[in-house]
Amino acid sequence: MPTLAEINSLDRAAFTAALGHLFEHSTWVADETWPKKPFRDAAQLHAALCATMRAAPRDRQLALIRAHPDLAGRLARQNQLTAESTSEQASAGLNQLTAAELAEFQNNNAAYLARFGFPFIICARLNHRAAILAAMQSRLAHPPATEFATALGEIEKIARLRLDDVLEKST
Repeated sequence: MPTLAEINSLDRAAFTAALGHLFEHSTWVADETWPKKPFRDAAQLHAALCATMRAAPRDRQLALIRAHPDLAGRLARQNQLTAESTSEQASAGLNQLTAAELAEFQNNNAAYLARFGFPFIICARLNHRAAILAAMQSRLAHPPATEFATALGEIEKIARLRLDDVLEKST
């Protein structure tokens, strides 16, 4: 695990390689944040990464949102998630669903995608499967702009936890 000082000393390619996974299949966030270094602490680094994401054009943000897998979806069942997503979904118990729970997740995923055009995103590490299902159902009633903003906020939470996993704890 690198220290923040080591992250600050990396060239652009190494910085992107070290932090590119923080935002699901969207290494551009780390790449475009690199010129903002050095960072005094993990909070400032996270804020800079999030600012890069927030400053991106809407279509790029939408692509980032769409890069996230469905919760307990096909990719999870086929063991094709990133290591981070696999661990995050397991932490919420999504790898231990009953057949009825799996069907409920699939139905909610499909309804959410049909309504908003992107997958339901929630920071699984901060929730358990019952809370996630409840959020899926309640958020279906939100306006699209609210859900777009909520998705970006959840991505920020996911990225922060992933960053904490990357950095040596002394930073």
